[in-house]
Amino acid sequence: MIDIAIVGAPGYAGAEITRLVAGHPKFRPVILTSAAAAGRRVGDVYPSLAPYVDAVYVEFDAAVIASRCKVAFLAVPHTAALEIAPVLLEAHMTVIDASADFRLKDPTVYEQWYGVAHTQHDLLAEAVYGLPELDRSTLPGARLVACPGCYPTAALLAAAPALGSGIARADRVIVDAKSGVSGAGRTPGPGTHFPAVNESLAPYKVTSHRHTPEIEQGLSLVSGVETRVVFTPHLVPMTRGLLATVYLDLAEAISDADAVALYRERYRGEPFVTVHEAGRMPTTLEVRGSNRAHIGIVVDQRAGVLIVACAIDNLVKGAAGQAIQCANIVLGIEETAGLDVPVPVV
Repeated sequence: MIDIAIVGAPGYAGAEITRLVAGHPKFRPVILTSAAAAGRRVGDVYPSLAPYVDAVYVEFDAAVIASRCKVAFLAVPHTAALEIAPVLLEAHMTVIDASADFRLKDPTVYEQWYGVAHTQHDLLAEAVYGLPELDRSTLPGARLVACPGCYPTAALLAAAPALGSGIARADRVIVDAKSGVSGAGRTPGPGTHFPAVNESLAPYKVTSHRHTPEIEQGLSLVSGVETRVVFTPHLVPMTRGLLATVYLDLAEAISDADAVALYRERYRGEPFVTVHEAGRMPTTLEVRGSNRAHIGIVVDQRAGVLIVACAIDNLVKGAAGQAIQCANIVLGIEETAGLDVPVPVV
């Protein structure tokens, strides 16, 4: 067994990592850290985990973690990983970071969108972006993995085959995305309070969401040219799930059947991606609780636009499950280990 630590374990992403690691055939959760919940049992904070995880949250101590664990999952707010990751890496640990601190390769862009200085330029250059379906070649043996955000995961999976093949123009991509309230994290706030979101649907952070440059970075790499993204996220009154509908101007005419064939060829052999039949769009329910991404495709022949929808669970493929998928690849474990399970039917 491989002993692992989860830093920031009581947050939603950390709790999902805990849940998935508890059923993993190779990982053993040894240290789960939390400043706010230190001294409390995991089962007291999350009763559903009580039968599976017999542990107590503890304060973060890098020396203790390094002495007992081989891998650390960071489920912490942005800027926190800038301080934590270097210490753990110096102790020769593998770090899987679910925060935003090492996703953007240009520190100037990070500073512009996150409003703080990036203090780890060397590690930023070393970090491997952890979206295996786009590129898993640099993951084996990586020391530091930057796991993508939930919105970028869905948007990149939806748009990459069209841009990479050249059937769609890369000068502008429109991403209309909707996420459940858990995407805002476990700490309550006025914008995520039940009376504020129930029976309501609202766009937020229009033109200013921090995932915008991450989506642009990924699509520019795929297309080979600078790609501009018009990204509008929406908050949906449900707990979990994310649906991104991406609109791409076609560079050439293509039928629905040929577009589906192109996507299926691009994702052939990918264990967590399903491309539906032409015209069948995905729902968040069909991927809930899983590390799966389901993709639906329609060509608007009249407008010359390719419409691609991608559904994921924002807490799993958009966070915890993807982190474990990356860790599996880094460590040479079967990529689907601990993740290939059926989803609830209702």
